[in-house]
Amino acid sequence: MTTERAPIELTTVPMERLRVAVRLAGEPDRPVLVLLHGNVSSSAFFEHLMRDLADDFRLVAPDFRGYGDSERRAIDATRGVADLSDDVAALLDALEVEGPVDVLGWSAGGNVAMQLALDHPHRVRRLVLEAPGSPFGFGGTTGPDGRPVADDFAGSGGGTANPQFCQALATGDRSDEPTSPRATLKAFYVRPGFTFDAADEEAYVEAMLTTSVGDDIYPGDLTQSPHWPGVAPGRTGMNNALSPKYLDQGAFGDRDPAPEVLWIRGAEDQIVSDTSMFDLAQLGKFGAVPGYPGEEVCPTQPMVSQTRAVLERAGRFTEVVSPVSGTARTWSSASVSPRTCGPSCSGTEQGSRGQSSGVARAASSAMVTMSPKVCSRSCALVSSPVTMWSETVMIPSARRPCCAARV
Repeated sequence: MTTERAPIELTTVPMERLRVAVRLAGEPDRPVLVLLHGNVSSSAFFEHLMRDLADDFRLVAPDFRGYGDSERRAIDATRGVADLSDDVAALLDALEVEGPVDVLGWSAGGNVAMQLALDHPHRVRRLVLEAPGSPFGFGGTTGPDGRPVADDFAGSGGGTANPQFCQALATGDRSDEPTSPRATLKAFYVRPGFTFDAADEEAYVEAMLTTSVGDDIYPGDLTQSPHWPGVAPGRTGMNNALSPKYLDQGAFGDRDPAPEVLWIRGAEDQIVSDTSMFDLAQLGKFGAVPGYPGEEVCPTQPMVSQTRAVLERAGRFTEVVSPVSGTARTWSSASVSPRTCGPSCSGTEQGSRGQSSGVARAASSAMVTMSPKVCSRSCALVSSPVTMWSETVMIPSARRPCCAARV
């Protein structure tokens, strides 16, 4: 039985593209499971999960470029997240991993996982998408088909990040100030009332602080826009790579055959949802961002509906929804036989390490034949307090951790 002392090796793999830091666990002859972290985090958030799975899998958890201990090289946002998915493919080559593998992508890592499946289909056997970003990016679109709200995709990209949060990251702020990484971790990365183990909290804050801040990585550059809210995507950095100007993964729905997908999300997720409190249009409706021109001019983004529309076209997916309390529900697409959750499928079950267990176990038994504890932090694509602007305006109803429903 795996113990907390199961070894995890943190190593650096030099490649022509860049030097990639990667956490490895499990025996090399085990089936490979690749773990892809979200924005403003690193593979360190997967350590408990890796220890839990080390008996059954060869775990490969890289840090994206500019995150964790990986080399800082600019993200070309005009390629969407393809810089990152190409890095993952190159890493698998460098590690001499043969054949297709299972890939778990969490939040922005879910988008990277989907891009890997699009651009390197021979590398992906099955996908686990944990609270993934919309296939049509974050902000600036509407409708299940991801139609742009403005021709320059205003309301998405590097200009949507909170400058105070970015400054706190850049200066290594370890305080509990409202826009600090620690406060963001405690308020938005876990469900309400959850308390981290002290050592884990410090480890997660340290992992957040490894994010390279600037136009090249996080949040990226910006351009001015004549459309509300006045900012549009630039050309470099993570938040621009996640802008619908450059990120369009609708083609995943046309893959034939598409890899089987397990989609895990939270019923009351405040970040990636159809009423996301990190969507500037949604915030404008509540008066948190001034000058909102109204739903007719700038409608909100139905992120979950967009993901479902693409996966339904692909035809091979299972959706597991975790409510804040009660039993998680499972839906399956028509081409996937329905699966039911057992008693361990409780959406409220969570260990003291800040990880979910019930939902991930039920979901994994449905597809991946593993019983993991998926890291509770399904990071916000823009990891910042609600305003994402220079002023600190908190909407009481929005001060709920984005993972409250994700864990």
